[in-house]
Order: sequence, then C-alpha cells, then structure tokens
Amino acid sequence: MASASVKDVAALARVSIGTVSNVLNRPEIVSPETVERVTLAMEKLSYVRNEAARQLRVGHSNALGLITLSGSNPFFTELTTAAEDGAALAGYSVIAGNSDEKKERESGYLTLFEELRVRGVLISPVGNVAPRLRRMRDRGIPSVLVDRVSKDVSISSVSVDDIAGGALAAQHLIDTGRRRIAFVGGPLEIRQVSDRLQGARQAVAAHPGVTIEAITLPALTVQEGRRAGDAIVDRSPAERPDAVFAANDLLAIGLLQALFMQGKIAIPDEIALVGYDDILFASASVVPLTSIRQPSRLIGETAVDILLQEADDPDLEPRQILYQPELVVRASSSD
Repeated sequence: MASASVKDVAALARVSIGTVSNVLNRPEIVSPETVERVTLAMEKLSYVRNEAARQLRVGHSNALGLITLSGSNPFFTELTTAAEDGAALAGYSVIAGNSDEKKERESGYLTLFEELRVRGVLISPVGNVAPRLRRMRDRGIPSVLVDRVSKDVSISSVSVDDIAGGALAAQHLIDTGRRRIAFVGGPLEIRQVSDRLQGARQAVAAHPGVTIEAITLPALTVQEGRRAGDAIVDRSPAERPDAVFAANDLLAIGLLQALFMQGKIAIPDEIALVGYDDILFASASVVPLTSIRQPSRLIGETAVDILLQEADDPDLEPRQILYQPELVVRASSSD
C-alpha cells in the first residue's frame, strides 16, 4: 500500500496543499480548527512526513546535535535533559551522542550531524575541534561549546570556571590542614581536567610546605578511580597523600570504594576527598562526598538559547558565558 501524500491529506481535510504545508511548518499562522482537522486527517491516513524532502527545501532539519564526553556521567545526563527541554520549547528535538572521550567517535558524530543537516551543534569536545566547527559554521551549522571555555573567540561557549573550581577544591583541603594533596584525573588533553589541575596547582603554590602530585588516568570513570585508590592503598602510610582531589565525582566514588569501603583508609581522618560536579550520588554515597558544584541545567539551557539565536542570525557576535563553581562541603573532607 502506497504511503499517503500531502495531496491525500489535503483532500481528506478539505483544505489546500498549502494549508497542509503551513500546518506542518508554521502552525501558528493557521486557525486551531484547521490545524485540528488536518491533524486528524494525517492520523487517519497514517501520514508520515518526508523529512528528507523538507530538509532539501529549507536547508536544515528540526534537530540539534549534542555530543558529550560521557554517557554514564550524571552531570552530562542532566545537561542533556536541560538541552532537550530548551530545544523542545523552541520546536526542536535533540540527537545526542556520547564520544566516550574518543576523538574518532567525536568526529563520526560531527560527520553524521553534517549529513543530517542539523540546525546546530552543542559539543563538549575531547580535543581541538575549532577548525572543524568553523567549517561547519561556514556551511550553515553553528555550534556552541558546553562545559568548556572556548579559546577561539569565534565560537561561543557556556561553561564553568574550572580553574577557579580547582583552586576552590585545593584551598579547602589546605584550610582543613592537608599538606600532601594528590590530583587524580585524566586524560589531561581534556581541557576541563587540565584546567582543574591548573587551579589546584595555583592554590598550592601560594602555600609553602604544601605539595601536589598528579596521578593521571586514561578515563574519568568509577573503575579508573578504584584503580587509582588501590594504588594509593598499596603505598606505605608515609608515602600516601593526606588529601585527594578527583577531577570528577565518578572518579571520587571509585576512590572512596577503594580507600574506605575496604576498611583500609579512614575518610577523612587519614585521607580527605573532594570530587567535582556534585552529581546526585555525591550526597548519597556511604561517606557523603565534598564536591565542586556546576550548574548543569543552566549550562544546557543557556547553550541551546545561544545556539538557536546564532542559527537565526549568523552575524551575531559569539559569546563566552562563564559561570562560577560552588564548593559543597560534606563528610569526606570535614569532620
């Protein structure tokens, strides 16, 4: 059985083909009664819109592309939900992809989004994607970096000051009397990770007698945090840090499992622990986790707003929105 066409819908609803087109593309200019009649006709005929044809006509789809670093990190889950909510209010959907911190996977999603002619792209990049994003913008697909400051001022970004966040975490540990701090995170080519380490080092540098070591990891996962914790446990007491700043909460939870849940290290008496992101699990862990809070929903909502403005007006000046992080103190770093 052949699929129903716009002409079939128009005949059943007793309207012109142009009216059906308006209902599909600009329903706000059609009376509610006519919209209802056309919608009922489409349902009765099981009409399926030819999205490919529509894209060829208008030059883009009604979708936004979103690439995050991790599909398992609740911070990005909340950011994605906020982006979907903001996009839906504007009549768009979101196609979300997880790069899993892999450049080749990230590149594959960017290629897919170009092929789908998305209206714009939100991305938390693994590496330097600025040249690729500029080429896409020249083809009519703007982009906004999320959770990362843009060094290229020609590309908008919405992020948190991770250098300030790293400094907040380290300063808190110093203020509680800690003198041997370990930073656990990686890979350092991820800008957010290197910025957090930079901020922590800046805070430590202002306090003679305080040291910081960087324990670099291949991924920001609970499993990698557990491995790092096991390595710390295997050290002699004199060689262990008395505080750990983890680059995100997933790492911190893995560290907590290795250090505390095995009953080998007292938290925070022997080692104080601070994470980053303040995900839901941070406050609910067996030892409530001190963390640096990021406004994940605000980042997602703001990024969508800027992206759609730039999609409608390519001549808009790019913006770099930088929110400030917040220290949330819990039992993992303070008695």
